[in-house]
Formats: sequence, C-alpha cells, structure tokens
Amino acid sequence: MLNQELLEHFYHSFKYKKVEDMIACYHDEIEFSDPAFGTLKGNEAKSMWRMLLGRSSDLTIDYQNISADADKGKAHWEAEYIFSKTKRKVVNNVLATFEFKDGKIYKHKDSFDLNVWAKQALGFKATLLSTLGILQPSIQRKSRAALKAYMQKNNVA
Repeated sequence: MLNQELLEHFYHSFKYKKVEDMIACYHDEIEFSDPAFGTLKGNEAKSMWRMLLGRSSDLTIDYQNISADADKGKAHWEAEYIFSKTKRKVVNNVLATFEFKDGKIYKHKDSFDLNVWAKQALGFKATLLSTLGILQPSIQRKSRAALKAYMQKNNVA
C-alpha cells in the first residue's frame, strides 16, 4: 500500500470510528504527539485512540488535503464534538504530519492551537489557566491521567 493510500485509509477509518483499522496503520513503534497529550509511544498512542473514539458518540470527523511521498505525509482534519467534562461544543482544526517506516505510520504529529481548543472546551477556566501560564501542563496532566486510568482498566501495558 502506498503511503498516500495508507493515510487515506487511516482517515477513512477515523471518520467511521473504526479504531482497530486506524491502529493497524501504525508501526509497532509509533510515536504520536499533540498539544493535549504530549508525546505518546506504542500502546499509549494506540490506547489514546481507543479511549477517545470509545467515549465520543457525537464525534464527527472531516479530512482533506492528504498527501504523502515515500518518507513523509500530511493531512488537514477537523473534529467536532461535545467535550464531555463541560458539555461544550468543540471544533478543532488540526494539521497532521507523518513519517513512515516499513509501510506503516511511524511518527504522527497533530498540531492545533491549544488556546483556541481550550476556550471552546473549558470556557473562562482556559483563560485563567493561560494567564497563569499553566494551560498546557494542566491539560496534558489530565489527559495523561485519563489515558493511564483507561489503560489500567483495560489491562494494557
């Protein structure tokens, strides 16, 4: 499968919440990063997608501008959902970049404006955390704690 087709399959699977098909696109040594979780490797990255897709019944995904060559790829995608903790609507626009190895996604980096995301998801609290300079560390701490609890509950090492 060409890398372009691999990314198209990844996002098609994402859009239709076929999490195991998404994860099958990942190399065993996957390294994922984004502003909300920081860097996740291997089973952490795979479990993150299982957790997020498993609890997001209202999630809609749209993607476009997928391109890839033998080494690198990129895509734009948008997620729309209700943030579970605050019941606030979030629309997140993401630029994803990829590196490939052995016919799989080896590195996946999602970039988005964490301040914009946080204001939608958290409201005034985001402004306060940002003013105090602790927005990203606070979000990453909570995201990683949720992931750790999910992995423990599902017996994932």
